[in-house]
Amino acid sequence: MGTHESSEAKEPKVPARAAGIVALLNTRPHATPTLPDTLDNPATAAEVLAPFGQPAGVPLTPGQLDQIRAVRTDLMTVIDAADPEHAERGWTNLSADAADATFRQVFSARGEARLEQVAGDQIIGRIALDVAELVRDNTWSRIRACANEQCRHVFYDTTRSRTQRWDSYETCGNRVNVAAHRARGNRPRG
Repeated sequence: MGTHESSEAKEPKVPARAAGIVALLNTRPHATPTLPDTLDNPATAAEVLAPFGQPAGVPLTPGQLDQIRAVRTDLMTVIDAADPEHAERGWTNLSADAADATFRQVFSARGEARLEQVAGDQIIGRIALDVAELVRDNTWSRIRACANEQCRHVFYDTTRSRTQRWDSYETCGNRVNVAAHRARGNRPRG
């Protein structure tokens, strides 16, 4: 590759289950001007929900969409929580909204165990499994909403320090920092 490696080769990889959850969370109305709920578009909904087992060409029912939106809201409640009490409310709501998805342990001769869904909506079950894996792997906390209140786009923090605040520093971080600098410069001295 020579002396100049591409920046893509150096960027940490986002786990597939995290990428799916981030894409789902970014279907909600957010940003300024407010983006629409992209789950309203059947083609976009099918694309975003494909990692969770949504078959191509099979339309979602209004009930499924309502349930998926409820789970999405629960997850955003956790991400946006100002304190552990609010986060707990989001986790409790998620547990209730995903309660119909039940699983059983399946064991193999090689000594492996996996969960297999036996009841409930397959998409909700897969979302719940992916979130559970992210929590178990201690990577859930890397899923964040941009600190720019005008944006709030969800991203996966790939920094080693887990301190990324903006989905894009060039766009959001720079704007917020410039606005803060200007506000400090306009304060009366005395």
